[in-house]
Amino acid sequence: MVFFKSTVSEENKSKSKPLIDELQNLNRVHTPLSLELIENLQKIQSIYENCLYVVFHNFLISGKTSAVLIYIEGLSDTEMIDEYVLTPLMQGTSVESYNAKTIIQQKISLSNQKELTTVEEVIEQISEGNPVLLIDKEQQAVALGLAKWDKRAIAEPIAEPVIRGSREGFTETLSVNISLLLRRIKSPLLKMNSLKIGRYTQTQVIISYIDGLADPNLVQEVMSRIERVDIDGVLESGYIEEMIEDNPFSPFPQFLTTERPDVVSAQLLEGRVAILVDGTPISIIAPVTFFSLLQSSEDYYQRFMVGTAIRWLRYFFVGIALLAPSAYVSILTYHQEMVPTTLLLSIAKSREEIPFPAFFEALIMEVTFEALREAGIRLPKQVGAAVSIVGALVIGQAATAAGLVSSPMVMVVAITGVASFMIPHFSVGISIRLLRFPIMIMAGLLGFLGLILSVITIVIHLSTLRSYGVPYLSPLAPMKARDMKDVLVRAPWWMLNTRPHLTGKGNKYRQSSVQKSGPTKRDETD
Repeated sequence: MVFFKSTVSEENKSKSKPLIDELQNLNRVHTPLSLELIENLQKIQSIYENCLYVVFHNFLISGKTSAVLIYIEGLSDTEMIDEYVLTPLMQGTSVESYNAKTIIQQKISLSNQKELTTVEEVIEQISEGNPVLLIDKEQQAVALGLAKWDKRAIAEPIAEPVIRGSREGFTETLSVNISLLLRRIKSPLLKMNSLKIGRYTQTQVIISYIDGLADPNLVQEVMSRIERVDIDGVLESGYIEEMIEDNPFSPFPQFLTTERPDVVSAQLLEGRVAILVDGTPISIIAPVTFFSLLQSSEDYYQRFMVGTAIRWLRYFFVGIALLAPSAYVSILTYHQEMVPTTLLLSIAKSREEIPFPAFFEALIMEVTFEALREAGIRLPKQVGAAVSIVGALVIGQAATAAGLVSSPMVMVVAITGVASFMIPHFSVGISIRLLRFPIMIMAGLLGFLGLILSVITIVIHLSTLRSYGVPYLSPLAPMKARDMKDVLVRAPWWMLNTRPHLTGKGNKYRQSSVQKSGPTKRDETD
């Protein structure tokens, strides 16, 4: 094995600028391999200069022909290399010719192999962890599928737990995520287009869709936007999400993000497009609507009456999470006549020693609650939950005893916090939490007029949003009665025989048109 030296000379520093330019142009040029092994080796060594992790193993095939095996230590399976590559090549009997095809057929007993003809292909395969074999007097190289690195085990997503449903979640390994989708959708119509984004990271991105269900224009638009992304590196799907969304200045998410393969599969079956990024378990789905962001996968696993009841409860508490503190502030500041006299006297008694107006009282408690929630997330799991719960109880009790906030305000903030936890997707939940503060300011300045103006502004903004051409409030605005059976209610599965109007244009029906009209009568004949 030959390793590069770690010292950097002045001559190497002077070469760094052209080398960087060469690396950035690897995807735009095609340098063919030479017949001379030394020339190929010099080209590759110049690219991997000062890279201690790259191994160049020189050896002779059957004691005659010079060859070099190049791989990255830590990304390739060295045990498999020794057993299935080096041992048969070095100790095997000689063959008539040593071209790439002969090596594959007679020497190396591996199924995953690929012939390479350019330096760029060699660099790409080495970077992915696949060892590359270069042979003297041969203009083709052989990439061996022996990539191996540590992988996280498949587990239930922590952020998306369910009582009934799959316990599998995506991992950081793209091949594992693809296999989880293929286990659920076993049709060859499931297509996956691959792109590489990032000048240095060369992150693999998969655009997945079902041919015949997804709109070809939608697929082309997603591909076009991702291809236009020109950035140094992509380390998480959030990089791409911000680059390709329709309205980057909107507080509302325009993609559905999930770690659950069953959710991705369900969205693909409705004609949407999924984006998988190597190195992250978070996948992106487009297009989406506001109502789809408020739906949970478990809505479709429980019986339809349970799913509908939970959905109504969720919608109600979304309104509480957004408006409860603002309504409390506006009532106490401007509209005391709306409160029953007995309740108003009780609130006034609890606030008689409070030095702050209702607006500042609500602002202090909301900021404190958000800080406790964030601290509970960032702290280690063993103490995070305890700190968030105990901290809220202790601080709330201490603030009430010290006369800084009133007991009704603590109750309102607590109910608001619980309501925000009912939102199934974090991306839309954080949007609701952020919008709560400007609405509180408007309520503190103008009372219910400010609250109503804020709601109208939000509705107007939602009405103007588009997610890849799909109106954000569809099917409510514009109204599409056929799709309403999966918005305010969750109709039984035997009634959900059509796909969403705006995403399932390619194949309208998802099941037989023969619908269930009621329980099947039992044959009473003996």
